[in-house]
Amino acid sequence: MEYRYDLKEGTLILKDYKKGLEVASYEGEDIYLTVPEKVCVEKGAEGDGERCAEKPIISIGKKAMLSCKSLRRVTLPGTIEEVGDWAFAYCDALREVSLPEKEIRFGKGIFRECKKVKSVTVQGKHRDIGALLAAAVTLLDTPYLFTPLRCGDEDWLRQWDARMLQLLRAADKDGYSKMVLCGEEDYGSKENNLDYFLNQKRKSKVRIAFMRLLHPLGLREEVQRELEAYLLEHTAGGVQRALSVEEENTGAWDETWQVLLSEHGEDSEYYKLFTQIGCLREDNFDRILSETGENCPEMKAWFLKYKEETIGYTDFFDALDLD
Repeated sequence: MEYRYDLKEGTLILKDYKKGLEVASYEGEDIYLTVPEKVCVEKGAEGDGERCAEKPIISIGKKAMLSCKSLRRVTLPGTIEEVGDWAFAYCDALREVSLPEKEIRFGKGIFRECKKVKSVTVQGKHRDIGALLAAAVTLLDTPYLFTPLRCGDEDWLRQWDARMLQLLRAADKDGYSKMVLCGEEDYGSKENNLDYFLNQKRKSKVRIAFMRLLHPLGLREEVQRELEAYLLEHTAGGVQRALSVEEENTGAWDETWQVLLSEHGEDSEYYKLFTQIGCLREDNFDRILSETGENCPEMKAWFLKYKEETIGYTDFFDALDLD
């Protein structure tokens, strides 16, 4: 039997499932969606007494919220036991998910192409765990680490870092030949260009390094140094690697700055980490300040302050000149 449960800007379509209810689909434009623990459903016409009974919502069905473009935050109830295949896939705006601390059976690709998911919080867990749990599926492609009950314990963190280092240390060309031979991208497209492929691969590694350094729960000192070295090495003008003129002109090996500017120009924790580990230097300051432009004024102000205090004197008003 099918039931409808009205939310603020939408409706959950429910159906009987095992000893409770399953969310079969969703209709609407809710931005913040909280799935209730229980819903009152009609018993039917037979019998006397109450015609309404409460049933727990225990499952989010397969493709239940596929491509819900408005969703930014979803909270699942303590009664939830299962989340089906592709339940939240292609929810482009989804950023936050809240889960109960319990064993939940997850299907395949539940957050496929949900690239903006930055936090999957679990009640009672350290704030860093929310980011690491989200990254387990968005950056590391490790569904076996998506476990609300185990996340954050010592063994879980060890496995998380082991997978991160495996990706970080892999050759940048890994996967390119397979992609070309299997025709995964159109022939002649930019995705088939080796330089483009390598740049995208290094960007993905930069994202992982940034994220782990900003959420350092249980991070070993030697791993921290390796992550910082990777970000330095992939900043043009850094101490780890001198660039040729050709590389400077094409933006090669500058993925740390590329990711920061295009994805995190308004995130103070990112640009402060960028300066903290030494990516902003005297030999790249002018170029980076120029490329910052006027779209990220707070980051630009921070860079100017950092140069004055750490690198050397600069005329604040001259640096702000738009010409």
